[in-house]
Amino acid sequence: MMAKAYPAAPTLVLVITNDSTVFLKDGICSAFEMFGGRCTEVKNLVARLDTAAKMDGKKLCEVSFGIISSHFGYVPADYTVMKYPVEEVMDSPEDYEKVQAEKDYIGRIEYTSKLFDRIVVCLPRHMMEMVMEADALPKGRVIAVTSPALKEECEKRDWMFLERSGARVGNDNADAIFKEIWDISQ
Repeated sequence: MMAKAYPAAPTLVLVITNDSTVFLKDGICSAFEMFGGRCTEVKNLVARLDTAAKMDGKKLCEVSFGIISSHFGYVPADYTVMKYPVEEVMDSPEDYEKVQAEKDYIGRIEYTSKLFDRIVVCLPRHMMEMVMEADALPKGRVIAVTSPALKEECEKRDWMFLERSGARVGNDNADAIFKEIWDISQ
């Protein structure tokens, strides 16, 4: 993994995951508030990073959160979205490709991720393969929580690989991610 480009600057972290079939609200709200279910583990990780402090009491990092939604494509978690039919939620390689063709979520991820010191990506195998094939994420700055089939490819890119466990992240992986952010932020 690469060191931070600007060691004295705050650590910038981007966390990316895909939507869930569990909608927590009716009507319009932020993407963060909208998705539950499998997104909950990732939201808990984001909250943990966002509220963490360094030894000197200063904020550990500045964290941003993005969700690849079936209906809206890639959206920052503070953008407002609305509930859509559960049947529209992507759950197969064909769905991921269809939404990519319509919404270009990979292009938005590539554009958005450039400035971050660490990009934590919690995606299913085929979606992660699509992101990798497009070479949309920078070398040496990604923490990939995904299928073990992609471990070798992640390591070739100097990414930190964590095998997906739990719904999306798992407790051990959340601890490993936190440690990585802690280590580069001190």
